[in-house]
Amino acid sequence: MAQQSRGPSILLVFADQMRGRDMGCAGNPEVRTPALDALAADGVRATHCYATVPVCTPNRASLLTGLYPTTHRTVGNDLPLAAAFDTIGNVAADAGYRTGYVGKWHLDGVPRSRFTPPGPRRQGFDFWASYNCTHDYFTTQYFRDEPEAIVQQRYEPEVQTDLAEEFLTGLDDDDAFLLALSWGPPHDPYDMVPERFREQYSPEDVTLPPNVVTATDNPLADGLDTRRTIADYYAAITALDEQFARLTRTLERLGRRDDTIVVFTSDHGDMLWAHGWMKKQLPYEESVHVPLIVRAPGDLPAGTTFESPVATVDLAPTILALAGLPVPPAMEGTDVSGPLRGEGDGLSSVFLGNTAVMDEAVRQNASEWRAVRTERYTYAEVPGRKPWLLFDNDTDPWQRTNLIDEPAHEQTRLGLAHELGAFLERVGDPFLPTEELIDHVGMREAWDARQRGFDAVGPTPADV
Repeated sequence: MAQQSRGPSILLVFADQMRGRDMGCAGNPEVRTPALDALAADGVRATHCYATVPVCTPNRASLLTGLYPTTHRTVGNDLPLAAAFDTIGNVAADAGYRTGYVGKWHLDGVPRSRFTPPGPRRQGFDFWASYNCTHDYFTTQYFRDEPEAIVQQRYEPEVQTDLAEEFLTGLDDDDAFLLALSWGPPHDPYDMVPERFREQYSPEDVTLPPNVVTATDNPLADGLDTRRTIADYYAAITALDEQFARLTRTLERLGRRDDTIVVFTSDHGDMLWAHGWMKKQLPYEESVHVPLIVRAPGDLPAGTTFESPVATVDLAPTILALAGLPVPPAMEGTDVSGPLRGEGDGLSSVFLGNTAVMDEAVRQNASEWRAVRTERYTYAEVPGRKPWLLFDNDTDPWQRTNLIDEPAHEQTRLGLAHELGAFLERVGDPFLPTEELIDHVGMREAWDARQRGFDAVGPTPADV
């Protein structure tokens, strides 16, 4: 094994719009994920990990900064993350780590085709092979250090994994590194998956969850066949699993497997007709529950599960602590590295929310909300501190019975409402409607730019 002069290296891999339950190791027998199952067998799988904000830009910012959205201010998609905040990239770079970012970025505002030049807008990442945001998975685009995009007519996750391997093979044996790899799938378009993976999943073999409601005039489901779409979604996950296996083999070949912390997660989930909804921005499990598997050889107990709730805002401080790197005191997420090791108690609850209504939330008439998720309960409110949802996830795992007005659950509701209020106060979240919050966090100019559209010509955000 290569000997390092510094602490463990870090490989952070995250998918886009992948639900936490859709892996073999998470109990879904219909989706094939042998590489991720092997990672879980060799590490810790968090059974209750949640997207702090179940939509791309705000959650990616929380994941990298360890801050809640009202602090990092990117409360909606396509708002730029300021370079003033510490990220895991900055911290690792300051500690002498080689840092790299490959794949979807979605943290540099509009247009989505925007070039992010070398410098502070890259948030501490040096090696760069990234594109702000695109979902054409058969036409891969990425920027290096020049403002001309590189285009390859190949499946995007394959190209991105090639680029990740380029970074890894360019390291010296004693280099500590942080590599973040962000894949676009299984985010829609659902059928944009190579045929060899689609052929592995027959729509007739898909078991529809009991909370799926397909008799809906939801515009986001227009023209989609439910079983074929879910089969394609599974196919995309299996395609990613194959690329993850490649990364595992590369680490082993380079002698870096045993000195690298590996983290796999997603930035949010996907409703896929659950309760009649599509996509995300909702407090239901399909939207907020995401995978989290962490392998740290010699540190974390292999083949275990972690039952306490954890949120994506907690990942930055936790990853830094596992690597022995300093956790910036301004980070608001909680370092749960000790509980992951089996040392001490985990969190009793996490704070989640949809801070800005946009795009598919507008088209589905969804609201802003804030929520508390404990190991057992989901409790959510809408602006004005109005109670909205209460689910007992132990007795009702498909969340089909809203207990918010049930007298028998009044004390539970009151206790969770108090806990939510404490989170709002601690985080400094005023829980305002979207337009008021945009002004409150000082993002009016950037928000108006994203609302006018991603590019001078082409679709507006609500059309994408």
